[in-house]
Amino acid sequence: MSRSVLISGGCGFLGSHLVDRLLRRSDLEKLIVVDNLWTGTRDNVAHVADPRFDLQIADAESFSSLQRFDEIIHLASPASPLWYMREPVRTIKANIGGALNLLTLLKPGGRFCFASTSEVYGDPLISPQPESYRGSVDCTGPRASYDESKRCTEALLFEQQRVVGLDIRVVRIFNTYGPRTRIDDGRAVSNFAIQALTTGVLTVYGDGSQSRSWGYVDD
Repeated sequence: MSRSVLISGGCGFLGSHLVDRLLRRSDLEKLIVVDNLWTGTRDNVAHVADPRFDLQIADAESFSSLQRFDEIIHLASPASPLWYMREPVRTIKANIGGALNLLTLLKPGGRFCFASTSEVYGDPLISPQPESYRGSVDCTGPRASYDESKRCTEALLFEQQRVVGLDIRVVRIFNTYGPRTRIDDGRAVSNFAIQALTTGVLTVYGDGSQSRSWGYVDD
């Protein structure tokens, strides 16, 4: 059966890699990418020449279409604190407003996947965190626009699952790196790479004993 898929944020770092993977599918009929190019770039998908691919420059929360989709993957949101702390309200709208709008474009019986984050656990008191862990969160802190809009969108989708039987997937993504990461991303791997290539001096906060969970994008 041929499938139609919509990805919000498909010009971003993760989204563009997902575009590459989806275009390998033999059952894919149409792939619509919705991106406002806030943190994503056209360059990330410039190599795509597949006739099934269609890029629409728009906000996830306001995009409209007469078409309905078998699968929707909601990735539209900045993930770096440097970006979401600069425009917190816009970040909230992208996550929650984007989900509310995109749900209206899903076919009956379709599947909705949301890219959430490890930040829903806040400043965890348990490490590593099981999925059942409720977190230790600050709902009004400087990072709350990102953390809480992800948590709220998760709640929205799980309620949709309970109330109407929506087929959902929520992926709590930890720190990811790889090709197409912005040089101004502002997180450790990109910062280290730029510093190594320029000054050769790496900025390390604290005593260097900290640990984080990192995943390569293709994994």
